[in-house]
This record gives sequence, C-alpha cells and structure tokens, in this order.
Amino acid sequence: MMNQLSFERIDNDILLIRLSGSWHLRGGLGSSGAFERELQAFPAVRRAGFDAQKLTDWDSSILTFLARVSDVCRQRGVPLDLAGLPAGLRQLLVLAEAVPERAGARQEVTAPSLLERVGATAIGVAGSAAEMLAFLGDMTVTFVRLFGMKARYRASDLFLLIQQCGAQALPIVTLISFLVGVILAFVGAIQLKQFGAQIYVANLVGVAMMREMGAMMTAILMAGRTGAAFAAQLGTMKVTQEIDAFTTAGFSPLEFLVLPRAIALILMMPLLCLYSDFVGIAGGAAIGVGMLDLSWTTYVQQTMHAVRLTDTVGGVFKSAVYGVLIALAGCLRGLQAGNSSSAVGDAATSAVVTGIVAIIAACGIFAVVFYVLGI
Repeated sequence: MMNQLSFERIDNDILLIRLSGSWHLRGGLGSSGAFERELQAFPAVRRAGFDAQKLTDWDSSILTFLARVSDVCRQRGVPLDLAGLPAGLRQLLVLAEAVPERAGARQEVTAPSLLERVGATAIGVAGSAAEMLAFLGDMTVTFVRLFGMKARYRASDLFLLIQQCGAQALPIVTLISFLVGVILAFVGAIQLKQFGAQIYVANLVGVAMMREMGAMMTAILMAGRTGAAFAAQLGTMKVTQEIDAFTTAGFSPLEFLVLPRAIALILMMPLLCLYSDFVGIAGGAAIGVGMLDLSWTTYVQQTMHAVRLTDTVGGVFKSAVYGVLIALAGCLRGLQAGNSSSAVGDAATSAVVTGIVAIIAACGIFAVVFYVLGI
C-alpha cells in the first residue's frame, strides 16, 4: 500500500494527521496542500499532531512532507506535536530544522518560456530520430545476417507468429474489408446512378480495393492489432528484464525477438492484402447485385476488365512494405518502453500511432512514385 494521508479532528481544536502505508519516493512526494486546506476549513484548530501507528516503512520523502507541514504550522502559529512519530523520524526532523534555512536557498520555480519549450521539444525530436535511425541500422545488419544464414532465432517462434499475424487476423480483416467494399459501392452508386452508369461501380470498387484500400485497410488493422501486441510483448519483457537476460546470455534481442516478428508480417501481409481485396470486391458485388440490378456475371466481367495486373502487384508490394513498417514501429516502441506497467500501455499506444503515420506517409510516397512511373 502506497502512502496514505488522512485527518481527524479531536475536541474541535486538535487536528490529528494520520500517516499509513509505505512512504517512498517512487510513490511521489506527499503534498502539504491537503493539510493547509484542513487548517483553512477549521480555523479553530489550536494544535496539530501525528498518528503513525500504521506507517509501515519510509524514506526521505516523508521527511520532506513533514518539513513542509512544520513550515505551515510555524507560519500559522499552530503548535506541532511530534510525539506520534517514530523516534528515528523525530530525530531526523529535529536535525533538519536545527540549522535555519538560508535566505534565497530555494530556487523559484517558474514556468518555462516558449523558447525553452520549443528547444526541449526539438531536442526530444532529435533524440527520437537518432534512436530510430540507430534501430534501423541495427535491423539492416540483422537482415544481412539473416540472408547470410547467421541470424539466430527459433523456428517455432516464427511459426507461432505467422499463425498470430495470419490466420488469427482473418476474422477482423474479413469484416472490415467487406464493409469497406460496401461503402465504396454505395458512394459510387450515388453519383453514377445520376448518369445511368451503375455498371461502373464494379470498376470503382475493384480498382480502389486492388490498388489502395485493400493494402491500406489491412495495414491499419494490423498496426492496431499486431503492432500494439508486439510493443506490449517487448515492453513487458523489458519491464521483467528478460531482454537484459538475452543480452547477458549472449543472444541478440534484435535477432531473437524482432527479426521473427518482422519476417512474419512480411510474409503474411501480402496474403492478407489479396484476401482483403477479394472480400472487398465481394462486398461491392453484394450491393451491385442486390441493389443496382446487376448480375453476378456482369459484375465479375466488369471488374476483371477494369483491374490491371499492375494494380494487383502494386497493392501486394505496398502491403509488404507496410508489414515492415508495422513490425519495426511496434518493436521499436516496445524496446523503448520504460520500466513500469503504465509504460507498457504507453508503448502500445505509441506503436499504433507511429505505425499508422508511417503507413499513411508511405502511401503518399507510393502514390507520387506510381504516378511518375505511369503505373
């Protein structure tokens, strides 16, 4: 139990401060603000004392709190009784107050200026960029070792990750891809029905799914599902010092932990992308056949006529690149996680954000490159 603070009034003129639990720096410094509010709420208080019977253990954080309480009592002229404190704590407090504080010894805490905040942000961004570049360089070396058959990882881990990234992701990919195909068909039908060109809904859905939407929607789903899982797994391993144990035992965490995850996503993302393409086209066909009075044969023939091989190959290639980005973002944030349970959640959130931003940026770059190449 972390530090606990409560108050009790005795005879309307004595304020009893109850200290319980474990008072340590990791639990934060106790604030004297609650004590000041109690004095303001009950101005009839003539004396303050302590009850520390439930105080289990403590460090210098409680001494800091007591010194602040003593200062408040001195300023308000309220006598402070230290009899309820442990003997060692009383002696430390008396020793701390034996020498008067020098005037101006306390540094005034002022809010940082705009320039300081901009500088601190710039330094943080530069540090993050340096860490990311170092991680990319290490992963490049790791992939070179993989091609040279020198990388060390367990094949059983790779097969398990392939199952998690592939087969177990099919339900959510199926649902989202089908709904995306339905939405595209509805959006296209609203405009094309004005010209009696409902048949071109098949062109719209087919090209959009094969060229962009299939790969992008699958990547975003995997960033939220698998990228976050990678970050949480590696972050938890860092908190429990398992990653340090790998390094101590002579294993490279990048080879043993990151490389199988990257390989699994690189292999599974193109397959999931193709599956998403066909499910999305099926969603569009359901609207075309069910609401636009098109036959299945007509819809399929129109789709095959509209979709080119370069559209399919381009989408599959994009999905493989997106898989690399998701794996690297998830693993990087996991390895950067702090040593607390809340840091693991922060790493998972950061992995999702980083992965999605990287996917959208890569999609924009691909759009420009494909346009220049005339693909």
